Parts: sequence; structure tokens; C-alpha cells
Amino acid sequence: MKNKYQKTLYACFTGYIVQAIVNNFVPLLFLTLQSTYEISLSKITFLVTVNFGLQLIVDLLSIGFVDRIGYRASAILAHIFSAAGLISLTILPDLMSDAYIGILISVMIYAVGGGLLEVLISPIVEACPTDNKEKAMSLLHSFYCWGYVSVVLLSTLFFAIFGIHNWKILAIFWAIIPAMNTIAFTKVPIASLIAEHETGLKLKELVQKKVFWVLMMLMVCAGACEQAVSQWASTFAEKGLHVSKTIGDLAGPMLFAILMGTSRAIYGKYGHKINLDRFMLFSGFTCILSYLIISLSPYPVLGLIGCGLCGLSVGILWPGTFSIASASIRGGGTAMFAFLALAGDLGCSGGPTFVGLISSAFSDNLKTGILGAIIFPILLILGLGVLGRMRVSKNVEGISKVVE
Repeated sequence: MKNKYQKTLYACFTGYIVQAIVNNFVPLLFLTLQSTYEISLSKITFLVTVNFGLQLIVDLLSIGFVDRIGYRASAILAHIFSAAGLISLTILPDLMSDAYIGILISVMIYAVGGGLLEVLISPIVEACPTDNKEKAMSLLHSFYCWGYVSVVLLSTLFFAIFGIHNWKILAIFWAIIPAMNTIAFTKVPIASLIAEHETGLKLKELVQKKVFWVLMMLMVCAGACEQAVSQWASTFAEKGLHVSKTIGDLAGPMLFAILMGTSRAIYGKYGHKINLDRFMLFSGFTCILSYLIISLSPYPVLGLIGCGLCGLSVGILWPGTFSIASASIRGGGTAMFAFLALAGDLGCSGGPTFVGLISSAFSDNLKTGILGAIIFPILLILGLGVLGRMRVSKNVEGISKVVE
């Protein structure tokens, strides 16, 4: 029975690689698109806002239609949108009178796919009859990190060998992956997230649970802890290694992603021997330590080491919160996962913004901004403590029980 769902897990792992492609490939082309189509830098950077903004909207809207059309149909649509967006990027800019509109439409198309993938993939894995769902969830999320590293490395290698002017060929290559995974999702078995003897919670019932709001706070903090440092990783690499901005853009974010993926992969392999609650707490305190190293160290290279330590510490926070939510709220269903994804994305956008605002208030001192962002891992630790007290008050042990 469980072996039957192994192909489902593989398709989901690939789904997270697809999400890494749609989020990270086009930013590598920003300068090329800017010079080729004579587009202002402000318009180019706005594409990032459109991508993640539309994904947030899809997170919210998915609550109303995913359960109606089913997970299989939704997953197929997600991959079709992802592939179509990448392919249209090679066609629409040259077809339209304003190339920027063509690029914008392409980004919007694959953003719909990326938003759907974020909502769908985790609950599909959660529904699979695996021995240890926490391990499977952590391993799943590690594939986003490996996808990111692969996109950057392979794209950089392609540009070095064939020239960046051939980027359209590479875009088609990346589009093949979601296209092939579309076929996979037409065949793999998909289990129901709600057990036969259970009834899925209605939205009103979900939001009335105190634990739901604690979990939402944990997801906001998980996203903020991750991106508050990740977005500035290239700066730390550039200063710490005394390298060019180009090398810094590669080295910093990749170090962060590799160590974050390693953390998730380790839990994915040895999770059955590790208490998730304790691992989350340990990660929260390690995250605080990394922030202190980054913000207080007088040596730039230590700042880069702190950045890497942060990547290692935040790896479990996002998938771990998903696992705790699944075990804490029975019958949460699509609505719960969609809201958690929405909260995580809010944290991902809010974390770097918070760092930027604090830095600006202190004469653009980035270290002060990172020090201010230490509030996010502190809140996460406090949230985990609140969950623990909820379990004790309800005479519940471990995350395998329901917390009202």
C-alpha cells in the first residue's frame, strides 16, 4: 500500500523543484531582459512583487476551489500554468508591442502555478500513508532548496558555455520539468487528506480554534526568520569573502540554501529518532545565535558564517510547523494548508521589509536591521511554548494528538 504512493512522493518532490524554478530562474535574467528590451530597472524589480503578490492571492483563493475540483486536477493545472508561463516568456515579449507587458503576463501565468503548488504539494504528501509524516514533510521541503541550487548552478553554467543571449533555450528546458510532472500527476495515486471517519472542518470552525492562530504566528515567524537573512546573503558573501557582487550573489544565497536543505534532509532521514518539538526549539535558539553573530561580529567573514548557520537553523521551521499543524488540527484540510502557506509568505515578505525599515532608521546599518529581526525567532520560541502549555492543559502528549 505504502509502496504504491512512492511515485506520488517523487512527483511531489519534483513539484517543489518546479516551484524553485518559477521563483528563481527569471531573476537571473533581470539584467539581460532590461538591456534586451530596454526596460527600466524599477519595472524589472516589480516583476518580483507581481510574482509573490499573485501567489499570495492564489493561496487565499485556493480555499474556495481546490476541494471542489480535487487535488489531482489542481496539481495538473499548477504544472500547466508553470510550464506555460516559462514558455510564454520566450514568445510573448517579441509578439507584443510592449515587451514588458509580455514579460509581465508570462510572470503572472507561472505565478498562478507557483501559488497552487505551494498550497497543494504539502497536503498531498501529508495524505500519503507514510510511516513518519514529519520526515516526509521535511524531505519534501528540502527539494525546494536543491531546486534553487540547481537552477542557479545549471543556469550559470549554461550561460558561461552557450552565452546568456541563448536564455530562451534554457527557459524551454526548465519548462520541460513541469510539463513532464503534469503527466506524472495524471497517473500517481492521491490519497484523501480527510480520513473516512472524519469530517473536514469548515472555515468558521477552523478560525475559532486558538491553536490555529498560534500556528499562523509560527508560520509568519518561520518565513520571516528565513528570508530576513536570506535576502541579504549576497551582501554578507560579498563583504565577507571580498568578492565581486556577481560572485556574492551566487555564493551567499547558495550557502544559505545548501545548509537549509541539508537541515531538512537530515531530519528527513533521521526524523524518526528526533523529537520534532525539541528540534524546533533548538533551531529557534540557533537562529537567535546566528542573528547575534551576523549583527554583532566585527569581522565580515563571521557574518557570512552566521548567514550559513541561519540557513541551517531555519530549515525545519517551515515544514515542522506544517507537520505540527497537521497533527494538532484534525480535519484542517485545504483551508488550513492554504492559510499556513499565506502566513508563511507574509513572513517571507515581511521579514526582509522589517530588516530594511530598521536599517534605514539607523543610517542604513544592515547589522542593526538583522539585530532587530531577532524578534522573529524569539516569537517563534514563545509560540512553541504556548503550544506546549495548550497540550498540558488538555492533557495531551506529543504532536500526534489533537489540540483544541
